[in-house]
Amino acid sequence: MRIATFALSEQMVTGALRAQATMANLQVQESSGLKSEILGGYGADTRQIINLQVSVTRTQSYVDAAKLVDSKVQVMYSAVGSVVSVITQLRTQLSAATTGSSTGASSAINAAKQMLSQMGALLNTQYDGQYVFGGARTTTPPVDLSAFSSGAGSTTTADTSYYKGDGEISSVRVSDDESVSYGVTADDPAFEQVMRVLKFVATRSSLSSSDITQALDLADKALGATATVQTRLSSAASQIESASARQSDYISFAQTLADDLSGVDVAAVTAQLATYQAQLSASYSAIAKIQGLNLASYLR
Repeated sequence: MRIATFALSEQMVTGALRAQATMANLQVQESSGLKSEILGGYGADTRQIINLQVSVTRTQSYVDAAKLVDSKVQVMYSAVGSVVSVITQLRTQLSAATTGSSTGASSAINAAKQMLSQMGALLNTQYDGQYVFGGARTTTPPVDLSAFSSGAGSTTTADTSYYKGDGEISSVRVSDDESVSYGVTADDPAFEQVMRVLKFVATRSSLSSSDITQALDLADKALGATATVQTRLSSAASQIESASARQSDYISFAQTLADDLSGVDVAAVTAQLATYQAQLSASYSAIAKIQGLNLASYLR
């Protein structure tokens, strides 16, 4: 290289290297779709991007918890629906026994015994390995009929001796400032009434007209109370699903905003790459031409 062209050549080489570095960065952006592979590369937007990412992660945890609990509530709702069927069947049996037939009374007593066992199984319903009607005691069955089934039942005195859980009512946090209570325990007054009327009928050796009347009255109360429990569960499920939908919408919005801050327009980057490629080719061509200049070549 001649001394006279050194400065110009150095300037052109520097420009070419700069263009090459820019191209390398654009190629990374084109392949990743991101402005930078490190957070420090986002400049003033870095803090906002981090906050959005943290917010999305936290919100997703609420959505996941809501989905899990929603499935649990559906299981509880189904079990309570079966309880409604049990008490409805008992009412049918008792109504049939009002004729005074000993066969009808005997059939109602035997049906009540079977239904009492069925109720024990329903109130010991599990979801994901946990008992759903035992309050915070989710690892042990909340209902034990071994002692409850013995002795005479009453239509007037509440009896929750079958219950082995606690009084904790489950809830789920669905946002930073909102939680939804959804828990129902097996000693809920609705279930207690069902268990009591079943025990009253099942432990009788025979049913008098007065017994049947008392049992039907309590069965009617139990049916209404159990329907109310179903309504509560339905309302809780609706709240949980609505909250989950809102959080999912927020996640979509936050992710879109974060993508806008961190992402690039791949088509625009591709166009820039083509421009820089043309500039770089021209620079290398010019550098080669300058380095090849000498007086002899000029005099030819």
